[in-house]
Amino acid sequence: MQFYEKAIPGYLNRPGNIIRLVLFTAVFALIFINVYAPFGTGAYLELSGIRLFLYSSVVILTGMLVVVISRGLMYLYSRKKMLNYWRYILWVTAEILVMAFVYSIYVKFILADPRDFMEISSSSIKNTALIILIPYTILWLFFSWQDNASRLQEMVDKEDPGTRPSAGMIPFRDEKGSLRLSIQHVDLLYLEAADNYVSVYYLHRDKLQRFMVRNSMKTYEEQFKDSNIIRCHRSYMVNLDKVEIIRKEKDGLHLELGTDPPVSLLVTKTYVTAVMEVFSKISPLDK
Repeated sequence: MQFYEKAIPGYLNRPGNIIRLVLFTAVFALIFINVYAPFGTGAYLELSGIRLFLYSSVVILTGMLVVVISRGLMYLYSRKKMLNYWRYILWVTAEILVMAFVYSIYVKFILADPRDFMEISSSSIKNTALIILIPYTILWLFFSWQDNASRLQEMVDKEDPGTRPSAGMIPFRDEKGSLRLSIQHVDLLYLEAADNYVSVYYLHRDKLQRFMVRNSMKTYEEQFKDSNIIRCHRSYMVNLDKVEIIRKEKDGLHLELGTDPPVSLLVTKTYVTAVMEVFSKISPLDK
């Protein structure tokens, strides 16, 4: 397959990155127009500093409207058909031409530039290409670096024994993937879900500590799959290594942790079988 027939990287068309692209391009364009005064503003229009700033703001808002519409359509298109490199290049070229045409109309008929329309259009295409391609290129490199860094971190998390839930340090990340807490496996007691947060209970210097992380219990259940940290209740996960007593009560099984004072967690019927299977592997009393 030829290079231009390959699909563009997914990070170029993520909603969050599209917003960053629009905002960064707008800021870059505002600086570019006010510093270099393109589109003939310095030579033909003799605008004052304030008028140039107002002019550039209107031009940028108009141009960004084109980009917003274009990127919205690109996002919808990419969900139905593959967006390869040559289609992406044509799309960006179309953005430049449309924006240049809008700028030419504005300069010629709104600001009454005395130059010939073709001359204005030629200048607008060149300047618009700079305003578009420079920030697009910078962000492409940034998004690529960000994506590679994320992939590398995932590989480290999978391969580094210190990040596995079975031993060493356990990382707790929020819903955005940012590391919020890292504790020793032997110090972790249990997790408690509450709305959009999960409270991590652990021992520090023999004292019970609590730390809240914005994430879902489902995420941590997947993270600790095939480990001794297991779901025992809709709202709880427990480190079975810290369970010292299992009590059978009328309302079900209770897991009592070796803390002072003791912490007791109820095992609901949904999770009894899974808990006992894992517990039997680590406790000689259940073998």
